[in-house]
Amino acid sequence: MDKHPVDNSRDQSLDGRTVLVTGGTRGVGAGIARAFVDAGAEVLTCARRPPEGPVKGTEFRPLDLRDPDAVREFFAALPRLDVLVNNAGGAPYRPLVDAEAERHARIIELNLLAPLTASLAAYEHLKRAKGSVVMIGSVSGSRPSPGSAAYGAAKAGLENLARSMAVEWAPDIRVNTLVVGMVRTELSHLHYGGEDAIAAVSRTVPLGRLADPSDIGAAAVFLASDAAAYISGASLLVHGGGERPAFLDAATANKGKRVEG
Repeated sequence: MDKHPVDNSRDQSLDGRTVLVTGGTRGVGAGIARAFVDAGAEVLTCARRPPEGPVKGTEFRPLDLRDPDAVREFFAALPRLDVLVNNAGGAPYRPLVDAEAERHARIIELNLLAPLTASLAAYEHLKRAKGSVVMIGSVSGSRPSPGSAAYGAAKAGLENLARSMAVEWAPDIRVNTLVVGMVRTELSHLHYGGEDAIAAVSRTVPLGRLADPSDIGAAAVFLASDAAAYISGASLLVHGGGERPAFLDAATANKGKRVEG
């Protein structure tokens, strides 16, 4: 007889749980924060600067995630925490030879060391709550990332860190990574250009569009919820099918032929 029957009552409700979304004031982070609000959670967001307009239903608190002492003080003051979403990060376009190593190191600090610092500071809260950590990774961590090499290296490290944390912190805390592809946000023009460029980039995605922040939010809620109670150490690809290999468009053999199932 199965000693662990499947509980079909598990859902994605997060009523009564407290969630912190780092960098949850705009873009992907705001989409994640909204999704957790919709799931019934009490949602905190943090960033270095207050948002122009806070995400409805969330509470903002200022925090520089690159200041370890401030991070530890911040988490120590929280009454409880059930879910930590390490979303804060990013990088400008910067070829490696255009900056000294110290500037690239700052990108690694924000995208890898800051999530580690926050996770360690949140550990006792999450252990008491039998909670979870959701890392916001990137496809840049699994492919060449010219112009953002330090960012790609940091995201590769973040995914590996999450797998190790999932083993070390089990069975008390689950740790997973969302491997995020291209997302349309208020800053998309800085990465892709104007509307025509965004449309052209969208056509390179098998599903035919860039992700909406709400797509990332829905996946984060799933990983944090009881519906994912047996998922830990996983990397969930949220990239619309990935990228069509460039050689297929360059090759002349089999042009126009369809692969039938």
